[in-house]
Amino acid sequence: MPTTRPRYQVTETPEIARALDQAARRWPGEPRSKLLRRLIEVGGGILERNEKSDDSAHRAAVLASSGRYSEAFAPGYLTDLREDWPA
Repeated sequence: MPTTRPRYQVTETPEIARALDQAARRWPGEPRSKLLRRLIEVGGGILERNEKSDDSAHRAAVLASSGRYSEAFAPGYLTDLREDWPA
Protein backbone atom coordinates (compact mmCIF):
# COMPACT_ATOMS: atom_id res chain seq x y z
CA MET A 1 0.00 0.00 0.00
CA PRO A 2 1.43 3.42 -0.95
CA THR A 3 2.50 5.68 1.91
CA THR A 4 4.69 8.69 2.52
CA ARG A 5 5.74 7.33 5.92
CA PRO A 6 9.00 5.44 6.47
CA ARG A 7 8.86 1.66 6.30
CA TYR A 8 11.07 -0.78 8.19
CA GLN A 9 12.20 -4.29 7.44
CA VAL A 10 12.59 -6.65 10.37
CA THR A 11 14.24 -10.05 10.19
CA GLU A 12 12.49 -12.69 12.27
CA THR A 13 15.31 -13.65 14.60
CA PRO A 14 14.70 -16.29 17.27
CA GLU A 15 13.94 -13.55 19.83
CA ILE A 16 11.44 -11.85 17.53
CA ALA A 17 9.86 -15.19 16.62
CA ARG A 18 9.44 -15.94 20.33
CA ALA A 19 7.80 -12.54 20.91
CA LEU A 20 5.52 -13.04 17.89
CA ASP A 21 4.54 -16.50 19.10
CA GLN A 22 3.65 -15.05 22.48
CA ALA A 23 1.68 -12.24 20.81
CA ALA A 24 -0.17 -14.85 18.71
CA ARG A 25 -1.34 -16.50 21.93
CA ARG A 26 -2.53 -13.11 23.19
CA TRP A 27 -4.18 -12.06 19.91
CA PRO A 28 -5.04 -15.29 18.08
CA GLY A 29 -5.87 -15.19 14.38
CA GLU A 30 -3.86 -12.03 13.66
CA PRO A 31 -1.22 -12.08 10.90
CA ARG A 32 2.37 -11.81 12.13
CA SER A 33 2.76 -8.38 10.54
CA LYS A 34 -0.11 -7.04 12.66
CA LEU A 35 1.25 -8.81 15.74
CA LEU A 36 4.56 -7.04 15.20
CA ARG A 37 2.78 -3.68 15.11
CA ARG A 38 0.89 -4.55 18.31
CA LEU A 39 4.10 -5.58 20.05
CA ILE A 40 5.72 -2.28 19.11
CA GLU A 41 2.72 -0.31 20.39
CA VAL A 42 2.59 -2.26 23.67
CA GLY A 43 6.36 -1.99 24.13
CA GLY A 44 6.25 1.76 23.54
CA GLY A 45 3.52 2.12 26.14
CA ILE A 46 5.51 0.14 28.66
CA LEU A 47 8.62 2.25 28.07
CA GLU A 48 6.58 5.43 28.48
CA ARG A 49 5.08 4.20 31.78
CA ASN A 50 8.52 3.15 33.03
CA GLU A 51 9.93 6.55 32.16
CA LYS A 52 7.15 8.30 34.08
CA SER A 53 7.66 5.91 37.01
CA ASP A 54 11.42 6.57 36.98
CA ASP A 55 10.75 10.33 36.94
CA SER A 56 8.35 9.99 39.87
CA ALA A 57 10.83 7.89 41.85
CA HIS A 58 13.61 10.40 41.19
CA ARG A 59 11.38 13.30 42.21
CA ALA A 60 10.37 11.48 45.42
CA ALA A 61 14.02 10.79 46.28
CA VAL A 62 14.96 14.43 45.74
CA LEU A 63 12.05 15.64 47.86
CA ALA A 64 12.85 13.11 50.60
CA SER A 65 16.42 14.37 50.88
CA SER A 66 15.63 18.06 50.45
CA GLY A 67 17.07 20.09 53.32
CA ARG A 68 18.40 17.06 55.19
CA TYR A 69 22.10 17.81 54.83
CA SER A 70 22.24 21.55 55.30
CA GLU A 71 24.93 21.15 57.98
CA ALA A 72 27.27 19.71 55.34
CA PHE A 73 27.46 23.06 53.53
CA ALA A 74 28.78 26.24 55.09
CA PRO A 75 26.92 29.53 54.64
CA GLY A 76 27.78 31.01 51.26
CA TYR A 77 28.67 27.61 49.79
CA LEU A 78 26.64 28.13 46.62
CA THR A 79 27.96 31.65 46.10
CA ASP A 80 31.53 30.39 46.38
CA LEU A 81 30.79 27.49 44.06
CA ARG A 82 29.22 29.75 41.43
CA GLU A 83 32.32 32.00 41.38
CA ASP A 84 34.12 29.16 39.56
CA TRP A 85 31.46 28.96 36.85
CA PRO A 86 32.16 30.59 33.51
CA ALA A 87 30.11 33.70 32.78
